[in-house]
Amino acid sequence: MGTRAVSRRDSKGMFAAVLSQLSEDKEEGVPEVRSSSPHLLKVAAGVRQMQERSEAAEKLLRAGEQIVELDPDLVRPSSIHDRYDDAYEADAVAEIAASMRERGQIVPGLVRPVRGEEGAYQIVYGRRRLAAAKQLGIKFKTAVRDLKDEEAVIFQGEENTAREDLSFIEKCVFALAQQEAGFRRDTICASLSTGKSHISEMIAIAAEIPSDLLRSIGKAPGVGRPRWAALVSKLSTQGEGGWKKVVSSPDFRLLPSADRFEAIFKALSTKAAARSIAKPKSWASADEAVHVSVKSTSKRAVVTYEARNGVGFADYVAGRLEALYEDFLKAKETSTGD
Repeated sequence: MGTRAVSRRDSKGMFAAVLSQLSEDKEEGVPEVRSSSPHLLKVAAGVRQMQERSEAAEKLLRAGEQIVELDPDLVRPSSIHDRYDDAYEADAVAEIAASMRERGQIVPGLVRPVRGEEGAYQIVYGRRRLAAAKQLGIKFKTAVRDLKDEEAVIFQGEENTAREDLSFIEKCVFALAQQEAGFRRDTICASLSTGKSHISEMIAIAAEIPSDLLRSIGKAPGVGRPRWAALVSKLSTQGEGGWKKVVSSPDFRLLPSADRFEAIFKALSTKAAARSIAKPKSWASADEAVHVSVKSTSKRAVVTYEARNGVGFADYVAGRLEALYEDFLKAKETSTGD
């Protein structure tokens, strides 16, 4: 059967059907959308996300929030950082700036007035849009809401959790920063939408890793709790020498963030393996005619015979390995009581 070109009307109908099915699946909890076009599915999901953000903006309006356009220079950064600075480098903001240049700022951010300073504001969320507005030299569209510190940090965390683009370690650092700022545990839990046991583990991970190392690695997207916990374990048995040499390498900063994590992890693993090798054991005969040294790990042992009679003694031992092994087994049985 031959294929036919999809008309604009047909594609519009298919797109509408996919959007409709996305809505139905969201309501009914169906995990998959049955569509013959992955491209349409991806586009439809993007439109759905835009619709949801527009709905969020409408909620602000319905709640009586004031939407204003501010000079970006009037907006101060949040006191609690939830991201690494490289998330806001030129390349990261350029994409948002391009979109805002073409379509304007569709979704407003959220700021709160700085108490005691008229005309000054602090960002709650929308920092990328704020940076893009500053880059474009345009006003920043934002809702203004008078929030307490606890409310602001919860709004900040909920916005990032809803977008699901904070990496695991960024969430850990965000939780630790809140604890150090004196926020209560229930506030930290609310800001990250998780329980106290998870928050405790996240704070412990961020606290155990040197801040210099965290900044050097960055957000490490895709690296989850097990790998970060394993890194903490390796760091606990080694000093800073295991990673500082790697970080100082000129090529290290050229790596993507997740690869920087792997480079550190590999370096610490290699160093740990080297440290696991026991100090060589040595023996020498009374006449100094034979020197024997044994280097061993948990899985391998290397025996070296040296000096004047070293090679001859090695041959002698090799010829009696069967009897020596039987003696070894008997000694083992005696020591274990089997």
